[in-house]
Amino acid sequence: MSRTLPIWLAAACLSFTATAAEQRPNILWITAEDICPELGCYGDTYARTPVLDRLAAQGVRYTHAFGVTGVCAPNRSCLITGVYPSTLGSHNMRCTTRLPDTIKCFSEYLRTAGYFCTNNVKTDYNFAPPKTAWDESSNKAHWRNRQPDQPFFSVFNFTVCHESQIRQSDAGFAKHTARLTPDQRHDPAGVALPPFHPDTPEVRQDWARYHDLITAMDYQAGDVLQQLEQDGLADDTIVFFFGDNGAGMPGCKKWIWQAGLHVPLIVRFPAKYQAWAPGEAGSVSDRLVSFVDFAPTVLSLAGVAIPDHIQGYAFLGPKAAEPRTYVYATRDRMAERFDTVRVVRDKGFQYMRNYQPHRSWSQFTSYTEEMPTMKVWRAMAQEGKLNKIQARYFQPDKPIEELYDNEADPHHVHNLAGDPWFKAVLERMRRECRDWMEQTRDLGLLSEYELERRSRDRTPWEVAHDPQANPLQRLLAAADVANRRSATNIAALVELLQASDPAERFWAATGLAALGGKARSATDALRKAAQDECPDVRVPAAEALANAGQLNDALPVLTAALQDDSAVIRLRALNVLDQLGAAARPALPAVRQAAMPTKGHVEDYVARMVEYLPEKFAPERSD
Repeated sequence: MSRTLPIWLAAACLSFTATAAEQRPNILWITAEDICPELGCYGDTYARTPVLDRLAAQGVRYTHAFGVTGVCAPNRSCLITGVYPSTLGSHNMRCTTRLPDTIKCFSEYLRTAGYFCTNNVKTDYNFAPPKTAWDESSNKAHWRNRQPDQPFFSVFNFTVCHESQIRQSDAGFAKHTARLTPDQRHDPAGVALPPFHPDTPEVRQDWARYHDLITAMDYQAGDVLQQLEQDGLADDTIVFFFGDNGAGMPGCKKWIWQAGLHVPLIVRFPAKYQAWAPGEAGSVSDRLVSFVDFAPTVLSLAGVAIPDHIQGYAFLGPKAAEPRTYVYATRDRMAERFDTVRVVRDKGFQYMRNYQPHRSWSQFTSYTEEMPTMKVWRAMAQEGKLNKIQARYFQPDKPIEELYDNEADPHHVHNLAGDPWFKAVLERMRRECRDWMEQTRDLGLLSEYELERRSRDRTPWEVAHDPQANPLQRLLAAADVANRRSATNIAALVELLQASDPAERFWAATGLAALGGKARSATDALRKAAQDECPDVRVPAAEALANAGQLNDALPVLTAALQDDSAVIRLRALNVLDQLGAAARPALPAVRQAAMPTKGHVEDYVARMVEYLPEKFAPERSD
C-alpha cells in the first residue's frame, strides 16, 4: 500500500475542491470471482441472491456483458488498463508483462483528478501494479479513509465463489457458507446441468456448491452496500456489480464459450445521476459490453479525459459511445498448456478461430483436474460412458473454426461452421476476427518465447506496434497455412521452414506437427529444423518428427530442450513429451531435471508437470 503521492499527483490533489466533489459521483465496484449470470434477477429460479436481486431492481441489469477471456488475470489486466491483453502482452495465464510509460492503470487518472482510489484486495493483473495505482490496496482498503468530501473509486473483490472454494474441504465450505439459511441451501437434485456435463452425484454436488457460494457472496455484497448506506453515501455513488469471468467449473472457466465469457453486470444510479442511466430502475439493457469498455466508462462518469491508447468505448456517462456491434475474446497459454484461439461475438452468433486445432479442448491442466467434476468427467470419457455432447470436449483435436447460434445454442455445443446455411455469417465473422487482430496489433501469433526475446529491451506493447518485431500479416498467413492440416500444404510448410523470421518457422514446424503421419515426406526438412538456432522451432519440429514416426530423431531434441534456460521452452517440450505418453519414457531422467530453482509463473508450471508426468509415462498394466 502506498500513501505517499508523487509530486504530479499531489499537485493535482491540491486543486481538489468540495464543489468538484459534489459534481462528481463516487463509483463503487463490487466484483465476484468465477460466476455467470446465475442470479435470481437473471431468471435463475435455482439461485438465492436477494441482495443482488434488489440491486438489479434499483438499477439496470445488462444481459450481454462479456470478459475478454475465460480466466481472471488477463481479464483483470484489461479491466485496469482498458487495453486488450493481446496488445499489452498479458494474454497468457499466467505471465508477467511490463507497461510502457504511456499506459497507466486508469485509477491513476482518477487520482490525478482528485479521486481517492482503493482496491480490496486482489490485483492479479499479469503485471506488477505501480505504486501510484491506488491510494490503498489491501484487505483493509476502504473509501472511509479518504479526505472529507473527497470523491472515491473503490473496488471490493469477493473470492468466496472462486472455483477453488467449490472443491475445498467440507469444514472450509461450511465456514464460507455459515450465513446461509436452510432454505438458501441448494439441493443437488434440483441442479439444471449443462448438456456437456455428465449427470453424476459429483457433478451435481459441485454445481450445488457453486450456487451456495454465490449466495455466500450475495451476503458479502450486502455488507458493502449496507456500509454505503450507513455512511450516507448511497445517493452519491454509482454502484457496479459484475463477475470477473465465467463459471468456475470445468469446460466453463478457462474456456471461451459462453459459460466462460458471459458475466452478470448490474449498475445502480442514484437519482442525481439518473440521466446517465440507460433506463429506469429495474430495467434491462441488451447492449453489448466488454471488459475493455469498463475503464473508459468509469473515466467518462468521473469527467476525466479518456486517453487515446484505450481500446474500449465508454457505455455510460457524458463520453458514452454508440453501442458496439461486436465483442472480442482470446485464449492463449492456459496454465501449463499452450493454445491460441480468437473469438468474435455479436448478439446472434459467436465465432471462434482455433490457431492450434491439433490441441484438444481437454488438455490436462493440473489445477482444473482437482475438481471432482473434472475427475469423473475424464474418467467417464476414458471408459466410453459419455454421450456425444459430453464426449465432445475430449476429442483429440478441434475444428479450425467454430460458429454457434447464441440464442438457440447458449451452451455452444452445436458447431455451425460447416453448415452451408450459415456460410454468410461465417465469412462475416471470419473477416471481423482478422480485422480486429490487425487493428489491435495482436501479439498472440508470436510464440511466447519469441515475445519474451523481442521484448527484452522494450515493452510488449512496443513490440506489438513494431511491424518488424510483430509482422502480423506474415504471421497470419503462416498460421493460416499451418493450421489447415492439409497434406497439400506440406510443400508450402517446408518452404516456410526456410523463412528468415523464426516466428514464421515456428508456425511451419507447428503445422507439420499437426499433420501427424501425413508429414512423413517432410522428414528430412524436419531433421534440419530440429537443429534450428531457435529452440522454439526445434521443439515443434521434434514434435512433428515424433508424430511422423521418427521418435529416435525427436527424443534427443526434446530432452535437450528440457535443459534450456527458458522455462517456456522447457514447458513446451514437456507438453510434447506428455503427448507421446509411454513412448517418451526414455526421457524420464531429463524430465526429472527440468524444474529449476528460478522463480516465475512459467517455472511453476514446469514444476507441476515434472511432478505429474512420470506417472503418465508408466506403461499400461494388463490385468
